[in-house]
Amino acid sequence: MIQRIQSIWLLLAGILGFVSFFSGHRINDATKTMVFVNGSYNLLLTVATTIAASVALIAIFLYKNRKLQLQLTIASILLSILTIILYLWQKQSFITEESGYSLTSLISIFIPIVSLLAARGIWKDERLVKSADRLR
Repeated sequence: MIQRIQSIWLLLAGILGFVSFFSGHRINDATKTMVFVNGSYNLLLTVATTIAASVALIAIFLYKNRKLQLQLTIASILLSILTIILYLWQKQSFITEESGYSLTSLISIFIPIVSLLAARGIWKDERLVKSADRLR
């Protein structure tokens, strides 16, 4: 299970998803105070972040059912992209020219990339098993 590279990628995606609760975007609002937008900023971000990270962690243990594991990984990719869109939407609600991003906001971008690498590994495993079945 952990010997497969996609399990490591899925574990990293789950960890990064839960780390995004503690790191995020710093935004200056109209009152010139810093607002820290992270995974727990509002209910929609909390739900999307939690589900995306949990699905990635659950998919690790579905190594015997690669089709379902691939479907869950793709769902995790879509949810993490939705989370990035929600972050950008929250930034648009603060209209100032001084708004900026913190370096930790890159964590949100790495989650779909790492999940995509996991999906690619699962796809390669599935192709390998199918080719071995043809030889039998």
